[in-house]
Amino acid sequence: MQASRWNWLSWLALLVALCAIGLLALSGPGYRMGWFSLGTALRQMLTWAAYSGIAAGVLALLALLLNGRRGGTGGRVAALVALVVGVASVAVPVQWQRQAQQVPPIHDLTTDTVTPPLFVEAVTVRTEQQAVNGLDYTSEIAAQQRKGYPDLKPAFLATSPDDTYQKALALVTARGWTVMAADAAGRRIEATDTTYWFGFKDDIAVRVTAVPDGTSRVDLRSVSRVGRSDVGTNARRIRAFLTDLAK
Repeated sequence: MQASRWNWLSWLALLVALCAIGLLALSGPGYRMGWFSLGTALRQMLTWAAYSGIAAGVLALLALLLNGRRGGTGGRVAALVALVVGVASVAVPVQWQRQAQQVPPIHDLTTDTVTPPLFVEAVTVRTEQQAVNGLDYTSEIAAQQRKGYPDLKPAFLATSPDDTYQKALALVTARGWTVMAADAAGRRIEATDTTYWFGFKDDIAVRVTAVPDGTSRVDLRSVSRVGRSDVGTNARRIRAFLTDLAK
């Protein structure tokens, strides 16, 4: 059987798909290594990864349609791989954008919107690192948080404040956060968490206070150093920490 003259479409689709997934894979590590700016990584590379993924999918479908059985096993496999990789290259940026649209454009989250936990050591660190975002928790941020994250509340534990503080410190360490301050007397912890893909630095403050009946209240605050919106990262971090602490 004569090979289809459109067989090259399969390999072109695969090449475009590999370029798309390459842009997606390089965006985070490249920013972490300082090869390009955050704007380049988020806006340009992810956008072109999505566009390239769409192009790869279209080419792959055309290849499967035009080649039929004459495309050969290799051609069909290449087109199918290109289709899968192309869809994945589109799905990740689209999902990220969807998440960003579903949450408020804020990067400072806390369980206490009236008197949020304060940072001390983080102020110096953020100044030295020239962090773009400040640490002023304004009434505007509080209003957006209460509307977008009504579930973020302090945790109340039956254990004593000192025991709760020790459990919180152990959990901070277990999560691999970098501890900047551990004040047992004030039952206050400051730490930094680094996100996996882009390596964003987010500062966390943990505050344990006594309840009149001898039990404990735990408040958290998580603030990103860069980016207007955290796409829900800080809220997820707070929820996960308090859930594990309650266990």
